[in-house]
Amino acid sequence: MDLNTYLTNFSQEQDPVLQWLQKQTNLRTNHARMLCGPVEGKLMEMLSGMIQPKNILEIGAFTGYSAICLARGLKEGGMLDSLELNDELEDLILQAHERAGLSDKITLHIGDAKQTLKTLKEQGKMYDLVFIDANKREYPAYYELVFDMVRPGGYILADNVLWDGKVYQENVPQDAQTQGIFKFNEIVKEDPRVENVIIPLRDGMNLIRKK
Repeated sequence: MDLNTYLTNFSQEQDPVLQWLQKQTNLRTNHARMLCGPVEGKLMEMLSGMIQPKNILEIGAFTGYSAICLARGLKEGGMLDSLELNDELEDLILQAHERAGLSDKITLHIGDAKQTLKTLKEQGKMYDLVFIDANKREYPAYYELVFDMVRPGGYILADNVLWDGKVYQENVPQDAQTQGIFKFNEIVKEDPRVENVIIPLRDGMNLIRKK
């Protein structure tokens, strides 16, 4: 038994909605490995529940799994803005939100994340929790765009920050995705406005608190 199997076996099982969504993701997409999965999803649900955010921003929805997990921790009357580029996933995402009973708590925005973030910023949106899991090349840009939209004491959670171990190789690969993650981790570490810890779960999560 490997570590990931052990973690899955000894963590709480997925509920029927998330089981259905995982199956549909495997059947209807070519990138099912991008799904956060039951262990990481449960961690996000519990973190959200502890923070009890009024407003959540998600950059990168994929098929809606992480949005469901995060939205379950919202305060009464809270809302989650979910950003996704791929319009071919819209029907599955909305179907998943409906099955989870969260359609009234999650607003899906289809389009380029950076443009949507600028629009939300112009609208004066502020968030207690931000989850970043989109184009790895753009992580530094996402961080810059969302920082002023995070309330003091709020959190940014970034996924895939270990990037299959590439970011801590002696010679870090120069491809754009690896460099995006590498630079993002450097920016966060050197930013005096935040405190952070990298959690080595699956492909790594950077938990960042705005002071």
